Amino acid sequence: MNSTVIEIRPVSAADHAAWLPLWKAYQAFYKTEIADAVSAVTWQRMLEPAEPINAALAWRNGEAVGMVHYIYHRSCWTVENSCYLQDLLVAEGQRGQGLGRRLIEHVYATARQAGCAKVHWLTHETNATAIELYQRIAERPGFIQFRQTLQEL
Repeated sequence: MNSTVIEIRPVSAADHAAWLPLWKAYQAFYKTEIADAVSAVTWQRMLEPAEPINAALAWRNGEAVGMVHYIYHRSCWTVENSCYLQDLLVAEGQRGQGLGRRLIEHVYATARQAGCAKVHWLTHETNATAIELYQRIAERPGFIQFRQTLQEL
């Protein structure tokens, strides 16, 4: 496999050691820390076929260089499910090579195959590089997120 070949595939139980550093890097990027117990449950959910949460890794030369998490969910606006792209990260040093776009396109294809009506996601308003990509591959509907935490994480 040469350095330009990228494989994107769903995570398997054997991928935990490759996924975890990307997951930790994602948290560091957003200046947050998710409890190890929560990450452990999240990982198990990703492996359980009956769960609506999914994950895929981008691989280059046997190294995981990107990750994406996405969740299928019901909607009051369509009969079909929707797909929420929750987390996306391309490893430092691998950015600017189209991997983010490839991971999003993987989610588009997977969600389409699952019969979803749409894929949607959020990003922080300061994530200018990501916003530049997102504006090229998706519509920006203008909604503003509000939230209230109900329990301490």
